[in-house]
This record gives sequence, structure tokens and C-alpha cells, in this order.
Amino acid sequence: MGQEFSVAIVGGGPAGCTCAYYLQNHFDVTVFDTNSLMFTILKTGGGRCNFSYNEPDFRELVKNYPRGEKFLYSVFSKFSPSDTVDLFNELGIETYTQSDNRMFPKSDSAKEVREKFLKGLNGVKHVKEKVIDIEKSDNGFILKTESSKYFFDKVIFATGGHSGFEMLEKLGIPIVSPKPSLVGYVTEENFGDLAGISLTDVYSEDIKQAGDIIFTHKGVSGPLIYKISSVKAYDEFPYLLSFDLIKDGFSDIQTILDKNSQKLVKTMLSEFLPKHFCDYAAEKLGITDKKCHEINRVKREEISKFVHKFKVKAISTVKDGETVTAGGVDLDYVNPKNMESKVVPNLYFCGEVLNIDGFCGGFNLQNCWSTAYVLSDGLNCK
Repeated sequence: MGQEFSVAIVGGGPAGCTCAYYLQNHFDVTVFDTNSLMFTILKTGGGRCNFSYNEPDFRELVKNYPRGEKFLYSVFSKFSPSDTVDLFNELGIETYTQSDNRMFPKSDSAKEVREKFLKGLNGVKHVKEKVIDIEKSDNGFILKTESSKYFFDKVIFATGGHSGFEMLEKLGIPIVSPKPSLVGYVTEENFGDLAGISLTDVYSEDIKQAGDIIFTHKGVSGPLIYKISSVKAYDEFPYLLSFDLIKDGFSDIQTILDKNSQKLVKTMLSEFLPKHFCDYAAEKLGITDKKCHEINRVKREEISKFVHKFKVKAISTVKDGETVTAGGVDLDYVNPKNMESKVVPNLYFCGEVLNIDGFCGGFNLQNCWSTAYVLSDGLNCK
């Protein structure tokens, strides 16, 4: 087809660079980003780059996205986690899957992923200028930076979940107000003395799932908290969270007390929970020096309630602590077949700028790879 059209990609993260990779042989492609390209990939997966999740059934895969599930049906049917592995192999990146189905490069290095992507972008221009405005012209778009103006036939927004929305709203693009997601909570309770203590396999009554939580100086964090914050991203604070700290093996508390009659209650609890947390529990329950045989019915019920219905009052999210954001370009106004705006022709979106966000585990990066591919495939076929 030749390089008939000029394409601007605003944002040089995983989504923008994947678009650039697939479009560079068909169009004149320029990426605008003040950072180095693929810079944001370096912190993913703790520096190891958890790039996807090994779930071949896209109907199951979409269940890991509190927002965007229906939209992603057709997207993932066209570009799945196995297609991402093929892309990585094409770039010279070997991969492996952990026992929990999270997928990583064999090198366990996000740096390697970035380097290999950059080598693959040899037909792409990079302009290190911040796009501050975009105007629709009769036959294309005028992009304004702090120092220049540029004309392009087509524009792709891949700015992530934190920026670019004001420019889009000026063009008439409906935006769902962004909210923090995958983030820790500030709590009414002071857990400062427990900071760093982790509880494993805790069951959340709110989302009916289990996972780990970590106490912090500000409140609570950890994988289960991130998942809850994602599901409840648009709930109004404050709200109570309820946890079953020992879902299995602690149902018959009287039998457990009888079997450990001469032990301190906090010592008995330490068989199920971290010792430091048990000291905290005993103090809160007023049983610091109580032995199991000294526990009456009322106190037994208090212990059971503390363990099985542990309450935490979330009053806000941790400021600037989110991994991703909920919200973004309203999916009702985007064509899932090619990611083109239904409001402004020749304007496209991919990645986290869309109102799509997933849980931890490679899901948000998979959104980037897949929406970028579907977009570029749709453009290449025009």
C-alpha cells in the first residue's frame, strides 16, 4: 500500500509502541512522548515484566476486567495471550509461564523487553515533545506541542490512564471520569504497629475472592486489596470491608479452645495467623493474658467474629498510589473492530486511555497488546 498516510501516535508506552511496530511498514509513523519509548514497561512486574496471563479461553480472560469485559470479547478473539507470545518471539524475546499462569520473559527483565521493542521500531520517528492540543482540520488533524505544530492524516491516542483527556473532551469524545484502581487504602483504623505484616489466603466478603493483604502505616494494601479497590473504584468513601482471616480450619472454635486449654489464646491463634497480628488481636479483644480455658461464651463469640468478620473502614485510596486507573474513553463511542472513534473519524484509541482496566497479573498489559494490534490491523486493511 506504500506510506500513503501520516499517523501520529500520542504516547510511547506498550500500547503506542505496539501500534507503531505493526504500522511502520504501511504508514509514515511518528510517536510523540517526552520520555524514552517503552519507558513505562521498566517497572512492570517488579522489573520482571509480567506481560500477560495464560488463559486461552477469552471468555474466561475477560472476567479479570471490572471494566471493559464485553468490549474485550471481540478484541481478545483477534489477539490473545498466545498471540502476544508470538509477538514477543518475533521480537526475539523468549517467554515462560509461572505456575500461577502469569507470563514473563525468560530473562525476567523488563529492560530486555524494552530493548527488543526499540530494535523493532526502526521505521518509526520519535518526537520528544509534549502534545498540548489537537484540532480537527478538513482532511486531518493539527497537533500542537509547546514549540511546534504538526499535521497528520490519522491520530492514535495511547496516553495511558493519567493524561490526554482534556484534549479529547474538547474534540467531543465522551470520557468516563478516571478513578484510582489497583491501589491501597487509607483506613480509619491505625495499623501502624502492624506495618509490614502480611496475612495470606484471606477471604473478602465484598468480592467473594481470596488473596493476601498487607498492613501499612496508612492502612492496608496487597494483592487482595488491589483487587477490591478495582471492583469498588466508583464506590463512595467511607465504606466497610469485611474479611474472613481463617476461612478453613477454624469453624469449631470451642473444640480448638478445649484442645489448647492451657495455652494463651494469642498462642493458640498464632497457629493460624502471624504472631505479631495475634498480639494485636489479643489486645483489641482484651484477652492478652487469657488462657483458652478461661474464655466464656461471650468472649468466644467475640474472637470468632474478629477472625471471621474482621472489619476495616476504608476512608480513601492512597494518594498517587494507583497502578492503573479506572475510567477513560467511553467504550460506547469506540468501534471494537478497529478502535476508531465513533464521534471523530480517523481518531483511534488503544491501551489504558480506554475505559478498560484489569486486575494484577498481566491483564492490563494484555489490554495494551491486544487493542494496539486490533487498531493497527484495522488501519492496515483500510
